[in-house]
Amino acid sequence: MLLKDKIIVVIGGEGLLGKAIVNGILHEGGVPISADIKPIKDSNNDIDYIMVDITSKKSINDCIEIVYKKYGKIDALVNTAYPRNKNYGRNFLEVEFEDFCENLNIHLGGYFLTSQQFIKFFLKQGFGNIINFSSIYGVIAPSFEIYAETTMTMPVEYAAIKSAIIHLTRYMAKFLKGKNIRVNCISPGGIMDKQPINFIKNYNSLCLNKGMLDKDDIIGTVIFLLGDISKYINGQNIIVDDGYSL
Repeated sequence: MLLKDKIIVVIGGEGLLGKAIVNGILHEGGVPISADIKPIKDSNNDIDYIMVDITSKKSINDCIEIVYKKYGKIDALVNTAYPRNKNYGRNFLEVEFEDFCENLNIHLGGYFLTSQQFIKFFLKQGFGNIINFSSIYGVIAPSFEIYAETTMTMPVEYAAIKSAIIHLTRYMAKFLKGKNIRVNCISPGGIMDKQPINFIKNYNSLCLNKGMLDKDDIIGTVIFLLGDISKYINGQNIIVDDGYSL
């Protein structure tokens, strides 16, 4: 029970990775709050669900107030949201400037705004913990060859957003020196989500053992960073990718 009685807000808690994180927290004795802009599909009586818009300061602060009033504290925030507009994922040469800016605004801007508002709360509370989610493509350049024979690509917005999230994490950790608030980042490799067979095969050829990860393969790292056993890890980006980025 590594997270016994810890109150943890998971932004994007209804997403593929978010749901796995929420369940992992519950398994380790924590109290997960699934906060998402999407409607809840499968509810669990052991989990609190809150609607939140990460581009709205009021929505974020309403979330903080609801959780604090019920539990009297918030131990940690996990940012897993993956917002994007309808034109996201186009080929580099087809991306419109307006779409590029909008996607950076809602994703990177949303991470900034959520973290900023929670940090204000954590400063008053006297402690806190933030985990942001980046990607291996925030660390290395894309391997475009793995997308051959598929309709997929690696969106340029994704590279810009995820690399910025890593440095935003470092910035916030340093800014909060001496305040008893940790900020770390996790950069997963590819996670199985019904991708084409050709892509999976190409991707796996660049890994060391398993290849594409399952969503639950990330949970151990999340639990580690949320728990007290990692209390002196701060400002770091932990890559979990089966060696893909080597």
